[in-house]
Amino acid sequence: MDLSQDQASIEPQPIGRKALAVEISERLRQMILEGQLQPGEKINEKLLTQQFGVSRTPLREALKVLAAEGLLELIPNRGAVITRQSMAELSEVFRVLASLEALAGELAAEQAEHAEIDEIHALTMELRKSYEAQDRRTYFRINQIIHTKILAAARNDTLSRMHESIAFRVQRARYQANLTAERWASAVAEHEAIADALRARDIENSGRLLKKHLLRKFTSINLKPQD
Repeated sequence: MDLSQDQASIEPQPIGRKALAVEISERLRQMILEGQLQPGEKINEKLLTQQFGVSRTPLREALKVLAAEGLLELIPNRGAVITRQSMAELSEVFRVLASLEALAGELAAEQAEHAEIDEIHALTMELRKSYEAQDRRTYFRINQIIHTKILAAARNDTLSRMHESIAFRVQRARYQANLTAERWASAVAEHEAIADALRARDIENSGRLLKKHLLRKFTSINLKPQD
């Protein structure tokens, strides 16, 4: 299947020559996360080169990056196809990810600098504002930053590498979760509780709340209607 009409109708936005592959991969990643490119859909390279105003070389470099992240598959004689994810796969990954983030929360509560804790708290306040404005894209961006800051504050390179190696496998599912009004409100409250636990240096509670938060995120994905 080629790009949908919605993709074809997107206004062309030429990309500058600096770091083309990186910029293209970022745009394609966002298109996949937002559902402009659907699972099972074949990438139309000709249309994308026209849309981005680039040659096929940087586009194919970007496709390799996204293939390494598991967002698409490079199939010989067919090209790039957006990957499908089963609930069984997501369940496995989320359980591991939840445990890793729980450990990150415990370590951050124990070792983070005061400035790092304050920054996570400030970001959580911004998260609340994006929720109140119903700005889903900004909410998701800040959400990702908060989780990244907690990992950094844990000061454990092994943990960070393990987390990075699997987190991208659920990135699309996290963005496209069935974010009902009730679940969204709960998610914000969960983040606020996590920030409070970190400020209190409550090691056990920080880990417990992060693990619960991730597992509840999977539940919201599991409840999303399937195609």
